Amino acid sequence: MTYALPPSLQTAVYERLTADPALMALVGQDIYDAAPPVAPAEAPDLHVTLGEERVRDGSTKTSSGAVHDFTVTVHARTEGFSRPKAAAAAVCEALLPGTLTLGRGHLVDLRLLSVRADRGRINRPRRVEMRFRAVLEDTM
Repeated sequence: MTYALPPSLQTAVYERLTADPALMALVGQDIYDAAPPVAPAEAPDLHVTLGEERVRDGSTKTSSGAVHDFTVTVHARTEGFSRPKAAAAAVCEALLPGTLTLGRGHLVDLRLLSVRADRGRINRPRRVEMRFRAVLEDTM
């Protein structure tokens, strides 16, 4: 197993999302590697964050690799789910051709594992959390 590939995967996901015209039309530049550095009430009405990651061994007898489960979340301070769900669909459309170019390693497979749409508590943002699985092979 190797843990040398997460920075490359994270960079590729972020670059793909920030370059996608459909997603940009919905959220503008509000795509973050971490929560925006503002109070929740001051956060953009609709924004995307890259989230948690879990990694396990994906090595074979002849190659080193890892399986990365990671989240991308759409946050919305709006009524209803139509805008956050449209943004979540744009995230999926951007990532699921599975053609990310990594700085290190090779993407073997990328798929959507699950989606959870959550209303949150009163006065809390709505969220659509997508969990993806990327299988990576190290090329070093």
